[in-house]
Amino acid sequence: MDLMAEQGIAALAHAIPAIYAHASDVLPSQALLEARTNALYGAWLCGTVLGNVGMALHHKLCHTLGGSFNLPHAELHTIILPHALAYNASAAPNAMEKITRALHASNAAQGIFDLAHANGAKVALQDIGMQAEDLDRACDLALQNQYPNPRPLERAVLRQLLQDAFDGRRPAA
Repeated sequence: MDLMAEQGIAALAHAIPAIYAHASDVLPSQALLEARTNALYGAWLCGTVLGNVGMALHHKLCHTLGGSFNLPHAELHTIILPHALAYNASAAPNAMEKITRALHASNAAQGIFDLAHANGAKVALQDIGMQAEDLDRACDLALQNQYPNPRPLERAVLRQLLQDAFDGRRPAA
């Protein structure tokens, strides 16, 4: 699963900029077809991994925010992922090393954030309909019925994670 995850991340990280660069092409070019092929391969690998592992903070936050505040699914996952990685980085150093390597980045959380931002994805919860006054409630909901997570959930740190995601801040190294 570790190898499939790393290869899936690498394939997606390679494909996304190429797809974004060719998004306005009227007819699919060979480069766009190759990028889409790489994206499909990466999605298949990551989907296979997802079906064989447990869910943690990232999915807990996305289920809480999406279900409780009616936020769009894909955009929500894109926004939360770098912040959840940053939260868990110290508790999962081997995973972070593999993600960093797959992204050719210096930091897993920042690499994911930069990939999204550079390719036109929204990176702030406020841009997809989250309201600032709902952040405390979202934090409280996320602390209920917790999913297993590499790092125990701490309210103050989790609330800051939500604020950073709301504001679209790049995770700290």
